[in-house]
Amino acid sequence: MAMMPMAVILLVAILLAGGVSSAESSYIDYNTTQIIVPGKINVHLVPHSHDDVGWLKTVDQYYFGGNNSIRGACVQNVLDSVISALFDDKNRKFIYVEMAFFQRWWRQQSNAKKIKVKELVNSGQLEFINGGMCMHDEATPHYIDLIDQTTLGHKYIKDEFNQIPRVGWQIDPFGHSAVQAYLLGAELGFDSLFFARIDYQDRAKRLKEKTLEVVWQGSKSLGSSSQIFTGIFPRHYDPPDGFTFEINDVSPPIQDDVLLFDYNVQERVNDFIAAALAQANVTRTNHIMWAMGTDFRYQYANSWFRQMDKFIHYVNQDGRINALYSTPSIYTDAKYAENVQWPLKTDDFFPYADKPNAYWTGYFTSRPAFKGYVRVLSAYYLAARQLEFFKGRSASGPNTEALADALAIAQHHDAVSGTERQHVAADYALRLSIGYKEAEKVVASSLAFLADSRSSTEQKNSVTSFQQVSSERVVVKDSEGREIESQLIPLSNSTLRIRSQYIKAYLGKKPREIAKYWVAFSVSVPPLGFSTYIVATTKET
Repeated sequence: MAMMPMAVILLVAILLAGGVSSAESSYIDYNTTQIIVPGKINVHLVPHSHDDVGWLKTVDQYYFGGNNSIRGACVQNVLDSVISALFDDKNRKFIYVEMAFFQRWWRQQSNAKKIKVKELVNSGQLEFINGGMCMHDEATPHYIDLIDQTTLGHKYIKDEFNQIPRVGWQIDPFGHSAVQAYLLGAELGFDSLFFARIDYQDRAKRLKEKTLEVVWQGSKSLGSSSQIFTGIFPRHYDPPDGFTFEINDVSPPIQDDVLLFDYNVQERVNDFIAAALAQANVTRTNHIMWAMGTDFRYQYANSWFRQMDKFIHYVNQDGRINALYSTPSIYTDAKYAENVQWPLKTDDFFPYADKPNAYWTGYFTSRPAFKGYVRVLSAYYLAARQLEFFKGRSASGPNTEALADALAIAQHHDAVSGTERQHVAADYALRLSIGYKEAEKVVASSLAFLADSRSSTEQKNSVTSFQQVSSERVVVKDSEGREIESQLIPLSNSTLRIRSQYIKAYLGKKPREIAKYWVAFSVSVPPLGFSTYIVATTKET
């Protein structure tokens, strides 16, 4: 009797060995064909990487993979890896959002590579979503800056690919404005808008009532013309637990080689179906979306696509639900086709709290100096590009592009918001300063051109508002020679110290001469125009 267990164990071992030796392991052609099946839950897998245009690292460090002691992130690797993976299977899809990064990557590609990538875009495998230079904040920027940065990105996509983004993808900003819904959503021509961050109490209520997807009317006065279909993710902008597949992630991959241990196809299929059913229970219609990615993912894209290929293949073989590669555009079309009446939303999603007593409102006023710098240069950029238009852009001379790019990146939800690290804030400010210096040249040359004037060594200064002088004998005249009432205001010692400090910071050296007065006078400037005033002195200033 004592020998029976050993005999049984030996017999089982022999049978298992025989079973393994008779099994076959061969190439599996995974069926990833994109099909929507009526009557079944359709799980739209949307591969994406959320790439912050600066946050813990600067925008360039994130792109080329610098300063990885802070965060191991390299967007260049993301794009290289994703494009290669898309070439491997025509059914795979990927969405990309931040044009500031894509622009950097695109200019380094060969003409042959660009032709192939354009084929991916034209076929819908690679789709540009949102399409701005960054994913802008919605609380702290001026609306003109939001329009400008979005226009810059959309123009780039149109010029390079002849495509126009259809969908808004504001997944990470810390709360959402109704202005986004109508001005940068419905009126922009978007079909839908998706995001993740809403107040935790609001999310809980919407989960219970199946109101995560709504029609958002961003303007009461504009009515239905300001409405846009809006989807709020049931969790963050990542997949359900157990379905993240970056190379170091801990989610169990599908092991489908019968010659290897830990074969788990049915187990993982069951996990997938359970997660899908859970989301379907809080979503209207039989279409649900999984955002397959999160921050700076797909640096090794095959680790994601290999698993999604397997899930689509085996889940669809199982037959209980349907899985497919998708994009927010395909998902939106499927939702529209259901002809469902959606709840109406009419105000902001502010303020945002992710848990009790944790309201994300400090960024409304954090880094006030930087917020002010962005706002001042935004106004200057508006004037500079108008003057540039009147003169005409020079083919080789200074232009406003550097300032436009710097301002666009500064609208990122970790830039003007003030949530970035200090060295990143300094990087944003440096880019703005460089852009401003070049725009100054545009303004000077444009005014000179429009006024038909030339530089002169006479004791005259053309100004628009004020000029520092060191003489008490000053006459101010307008462009027609009429004398303008003016006043000399003595400069205090504290003002002189600040002036000297900023000149040294700006020019790298202290001023040679010390001004003693401000000259102040009233000016009048016509709309979309300029005025010239002459400050004449009797000795050098």
